[in-house]
Amino acid sequence: MTKNLEHQFSMVVREIRKEHVGNGPKEILTRFVDSWAISEMRGNLTNVEKFMIGSKDGRRMVHEARTKLVKNIYKNPEVIERLEHLMKAKILRIFSDINIEEDIAMTVFVFDKPLDPR
Repeated sequence: MTKNLEHQFSMVVREIRKEHVGNGPKEILTRFVDSWAISEMRGNLTNVEKFMIGSKDGRRMVHEARTKLVKNIYKNPEVIERLEHLMKAKILRIFSDINIEEDIAMTVFVFDKPLDPR
């Protein structure tokens, strides 16, 4: 049951990213640990962003833009509602970052109750 819910959560995160960024990650893996949903996403950058990260300023700009964009996505009450509805739990906080060089993003969603029934 947990693996199926983790997969469903990953698919919702991918849909949200596609809707707000224009493309979703190529790979996404979510794991539940207590009240945390940890999503690791690979293959996030667009072709333009990949070109831009060829310079130091480009890396900084892409990192800043991606970080601000993701923070703004999760300020949207409709986005939060989709995730909370699926999990039947409230989100308390969200932490997110991206490693531009490796094209890996991590987002940790902290819920108000344990997600893993084990």
